Amino acid sequence: MTETFIANNINDTRRWAAGFAQKLVAPVVVALHGDLGVGKSEIARTIIKTLCGADTVVPSPTFTLVQSYVCGNAKISHFDLYRICDVSELVEIGLAHAMENDITLIEWPDIAHDILPENTIHVYISDSGNGRKIVIC
Repeated sequence: MTETFIANNINDTRRWAAGFAQKLVAPVVVALHGDLGVGKSEIARTIIKTLCGADTVVPSPTFTLVQSYVCGNAKISHFDLYRICDVSELVEIGLAHAMENDITLIEWPDIAHDILPENTIHVYISDSGNGRKIVIC
């Protein structure tokens, strides 16, 4: 089933992501697709803050490759695969383990395409006028 949401501003995007977060139960993989600057990190940040608390500090995993959070009984693993050049590196950073156990958020998931679970939730974010179009499938 495909769903589409139009976010006219950042607050719309955050509201959508907060509602989406409430539906996530581990283990689940969410692949965030979209061009640079389209809002992947903001969606991930809002999901994490919704599940772990608004005061949670959520740095970008661009350079660390993964950030982990424990939220009650759930663990969230937030990956940024932009700098990954070889699929073998995915094992080293713990992606397989996270996908089997955690709420796993993956920015730039294309390099992991062949190992993503069949039930991965794909979120495609693109520009739409002055806002964003978010397609979930």
